[in-house]
Amino acid sequence: MLEAYRQHVEERAAEGVPAKPLNAEQVAALIELLKTPPAGEEEFILDLITNRVPPGVDEAAYVKAGFLTAIAKCEASSPLIDKIHAVKLLGTMQGGYNIVSMVELLDNEELAREAGEQLKHTLLMFDAFHDVEERAKNGNSVAKDVIQSWAEAEWFLSKPALEEKITLTVFKVPGETNTDDLSPAPDAWSRPDIPLHANAMLKNERDGIVPEVPGSMGPLKQIEEVKAKGFPVAYVGDVVGTGSSRKSATNSVLWFFGDDIPYVPNKRAGGFCFGSKIAPIFFNTMEDSGALPVELDVTKLAMGDVIDVYPYAGKVCKHGTDEVITTFELKTQLILDEVRAGGRIPLIIGRGLTGKARESLGLEASDVFRLPDQPKDTGKGFTLAQKMVGKACGLEGVRPGMYCEPKMSTVGSQDTTGPMTRDELKDLACLGFQADLVMQSFCHTAAYPKPVDVDTHHTLPDFIMNRGGVSLRPGDGIIHSWLNRMLLPDTVGTGGDSHTRFPLGISFPAGSGLVAFAAATGVMPLDMPESVLVRFKG
Repeated sequence: MLEAYRQHVEERAAEGVPAKPLNAEQVAALIELLKTPPAGEEEFILDLITNRVPPGVDEAAYVKAGFLTAIAKCEASSPLIDKIHAVKLLGTMQGGYNIVSMVELLDNEELAREAGEQLKHTLLMFDAFHDVEERAKNGNSVAKDVIQSWAEAEWFLSKPALEEKITLTVFKVPGETNTDDLSPAPDAWSRPDIPLHANAMLKNERDGIVPEVPGSMGPLKQIEEVKAKGFPVAYVGDVVGTGSSRKSATNSVLWFFGDDIPYVPNKRAGGFCFGSKIAPIFFNTMEDSGALPVELDVTKLAMGDVIDVYPYAGKVCKHGTDEVITTFELKTQLILDEVRAGGRIPLIIGRGLTGKARESLGLEASDVFRLPDQPKDTGKGFTLAQKMVGKACGLEGVRPGMYCEPKMSTVGSQDTTGPMTRDELKDLACLGFQADLVMQSFCHTAAYPKPVDVDTHHTLPDFIMNRGGVSLRPGDGIIHSWLNRMLLPDTVGTGGDSHTRFPLGISFPAGSGLVAFAAATGVMPLDMPESVLVRFKG
């Protein structure tokens, strides 16, 4: 197994990318090595089990969680991992297959304290919250501590707040950056493999950008030169993120300019994106990934400039001086909390967990989080769009600019982003959909499938159907026309394609991360846009 893995590492290094995360078969082989470690390989195999297994409900995570649970329960052993270490490793797995074990360990005198510490920073609890709550109510002191920690939002407050001043280097792409520039359609097959797909970002020649191999590999040397200045890098463009709603476009930008996520292989979060105009869906996808997207005048920013950004004061200065280059206003103050939490999605899930814990303890709502500025009620009537979204929120209507979380009754996933949606669902520890209809299609790749598409055609349907979704087959038709046949007139939904438009009901298209969130939780975060009221008379 190690020989084959090292050969794979070499092959990937030749392409300039890290090895793929371990799959279930590799983890099973790795576990046998951990039980009886080969001399000289101890550190390497411990690093593999710690850092190279995907979290959540990936098949490999299932195998890893089973082994670590067996160590904690004295049913297996490894000279490299004792029981406490096993619980710590379980705590790095975010949610899903590790949760049942960690909750059960709250009853284990020897390991309860460590299990509690890990649970305090685990957000993807979902229904398992009630198992912890029940233990707390039955007198389990560690479970009480966990509920108290969630109620006080320690998971959030333990993370550093955004600094007053951030020094960045500019990576400037003049003109309009379409999501197809960042995630080209001909390279769709590699989208789930984030590092490999990122090599195609900006692969076509354009002003100010010099690809390594025009038409196939992007400006890797230019990116390294900008990074060499030693500061985090901001992706800057005149217009950024127009075109189809691609999470893969965000993934590519963050692969080069974001931060590693501890214990999560081949994925990055954070980063900075500035544009005179940032397309709304791309802006939202950046928010979900923990980046700081800001609309500001970029005309005086050039490739390689070093700048000081003051997110609270809303200004950009030339590095080391008080010379103001431009000023800006954040789209919403909530974005400061989103960056701190690691993204809008972790913030929403974490806020919900804190709310549940406070309710359980009979406490008032938390004052730790910033609240959205809600528009004043004009007292006027609502447009049809405002009424439909209002109904999905349990309200009469919602005003433009209002932050809300409407219930999603319909979620559509199409095939070129479907494998990424699958990965996001795994990260969200989703074992069952909460939205009424989740539909997966195979319309873009049905006619001329590549080998990787054929693999997707065989594996993705089961994944969707096992969670209560509906999967079409290649040749069944197009996601949009299927959804349009199955809608109810007041449906509010989303889909992973920028032209997911419902002729009945209303849709808000999204990147694959938000599509996964809507499918898994049954709601979607939304800043209500403006809509047009049309009155017919006579």
